[in-house]
Amino acid sequence: MKIIKLSLVCAFLIFAKSSLYSQSLPVGTKSLEDYFRRAQLQGRADTNVSFTIRPLYPGYLSKNIFFPDSTERNLDTNSTWVSKNGKLKTILLPFSFQTKANSSHPSGWNDGPMIPAKGFQAVVSGGVFVQYGPLAIQLAPEFIGAENAEFDTFDKNHYDVIYARYYDIYNNVDLPARFGSSPYARAYWGQSSIRLNYKSISAGVSTENLWWGPGIRNSLLMSNTAPGFTHLTLNTTKPIITPVGSFEGAIIGGSLRNSNFAPLVPDKSYFGTNLYVPKPNNWRYLSGFIVTWQPKWVPGLFLGLDQTQQMYGKNLNGIKDYLPFFSTIKNNNSADSPINSKDQLSAMFMRWLWPQEHAEIYFEYGKYNNSQNFTQELLNPNNARAYIFGIRKLLPFKHRLDENILINVEVTQLQGTSIAKDIQGQEWYVSQGIRQGYTNQGQEIGAGVGPGGNLQSLEVSWVKGLKKLGLQLERYVHDNDFYYYAFHDSQDYTRHWVDLSMGFDGEWNYKNLIFNAQLQFTNSLDYQWGLSQPGNDIAFQHQINKFNLQIQTGITYRF
Repeated sequence: MKIIKLSLVCAFLIFAKSSLYSQSLPVGTKSLEDYFRRAQLQGRADTNVSFTIRPLYPGYLSKNIFFPDSTERNLDTNSTWVSKNGKLKTILLPFSFQTKANSSHPSGWNDGPMIPAKGFQAVVSGGVFVQYGPLAIQLAPEFIGAENAEFDTFDKNHYDVIYARYYDIYNNVDLPARFGSSPYARAYWGQSSIRLNYKSISAGVSTENLWWGPGIRNSLLMSNTAPGFTHLTLNTTKPIITPVGSFEGAIIGGSLRNSNFAPLVPDKSYFGTNLYVPKPNNWRYLSGFIVTWQPKWVPGLFLGLDQTQQMYGKNLNGIKDYLPFFSTIKNNNSADSPINSKDQLSAMFMRWLWPQEHAEIYFEYGKYNNSQNFTQELLNPNNARAYIFGIRKLLPFKHRLDENILINVEVTQLQGTSIAKDIQGQEWYVSQGIRQGYTNQGQEIGAGVGPGGNLQSLEVSWVKGLKKLGLQLERYVHDNDFYYYAFHDSQDYTRHWVDLSMGFDGEWNYKNLIFNAQLQFTNSLDYQWGLSQPGNDIAFQHQINKFNLQIQTGITYRF
């Protein structure tokens, strides 16, 4: 397996051909990013592009990545300046203002620097792209301000032992329920990078968000739920065509930051002892790679694998710790096992594109701290596993081919399969060795549903070019691994925290502007796993349900 991994990575370095470079299209860019993926379903975009490694560099898909639709080609933006000798080029990047407001409690993910908070928050971003020969500099900082209002966190009616078990888990992952007790404001480098480009290869330093894998609502290893982190990168900017098909890939190494917030505000105590154990102040090193292969014999099929590992910087020792290819993790199968000094996530995935049917299916299967023993993993496929699968289809209007109905179904499952493992605190993104878990600045680097979370999502939308009007229905189960751990003594399995939500969203372009908005209604059943007025008969206990209204609005100006 180590030889295969290294060979696949070397393949995309050896066969570089193209010399086209471009600024990136940041992960989560409203309207524009998904436009290119839909265009591929319609057969109007390069079918060699996997859309499993983002940010995209879609200059080879469209002459102007910010005005890709045919109805916008006559817009004179005057945003690009080129020197007389053609070596220096500057482009003004779009200015974006995005807002979110939650009426009762935090909701949502895949929102970059935004935090899980009640009340109003806003993010402002913009910048400039400069290219001189092979040197490309993209400055795109982000600024966030959040009201961060007080809300009900972990149910105050829980017994002390349940609080203790809550801290057993959340002392080992940096996911605070609330980011302090005052308004929150931060400035980030955002979607910035400095790169050297050669043919189809780019190398440099970046703070951009990354997305790895075929998922749309979630990704097991890399998503834009947390702010981007500083990392060195070596990646392809377009598919590299070889005699056996096309390849895309990336290798990264970077540093992660802590939130420095406790799991709950205020802290709780148990038998006179403060339950909160502060996390180490040590910086964390994260390395990872992803490789995607599109076999020439099966058009539209993409096969890939990715892997990340993290450890404290003070423990780095030798090339094996700096590179993600050679790491070996000992599986902890009992409470007596030694605690790992590093954590590893690995996944394999596929995406199968059918342009003739205007459809795609995709699947991602991941393992947490896999033993890299093929026989053992084959015999225990459910051990420490997670998966995502989905299907997407466009239904063209009969007499209006530029209009379609988009249907997307996606399922994410991070809940474990063994209560015994739940009791030992073995769940995705949680770590006793790296006590911040798989997080950056208090949010998941991977799937936004978080440890032990499950999601079923259905989207039905009308789309035309960049325009989109849709309905989204979701069922989100919060951390079922903790739930079974916390209540296994009483076998009280009637209080799953489940969010049922319905959202209406729209994206609309007008001249240089793109407007986006979403209205989401969420009914949180057994909120924070809580019950009120418990009686002798568990069937007559009353649920604590909370309703949340979320309003998102945004405007993007393309120069």
